[in-house]
Amino acid sequence: MIRSPVQDSPEGAVLSVHVQPKASKTEYAGLHGGALKFRVAASPVEGVANDALCAYLAKQFGIPKSHVMVKAGHASRRKRVRLSGVSVSRVREVLGLAQG
Repeated sequence: MIRSPVQDSPEGAVLSVHVQPKASKTEYAGLHGGALKFRVAASPVEGVANDALCAYLAKQFGIPKSHVMVKAGHASRRKRVRLSGVSVSRVREVLGLAQG
């Protein structure tokens, strides 16, 4: 069974994310190895890319940046990010993911 890159939790949706830092612009880039791929314009130094990812997700989902938290993988390209108060169906809608 393939695990969805978007999981539900009592606090909100948890995303499995693959980050590509130092891209030309910050954007959602589809699926990559069972994770949601995001290109981030920031460099991966001292958490700058994590901050840029969180700011981008907050803007896309219309939530405060404080509602976006990197739960795991702070120093890795693979991360788990929680969007507090956001449903899995809302994530699928915003990112254009098929129901699964």
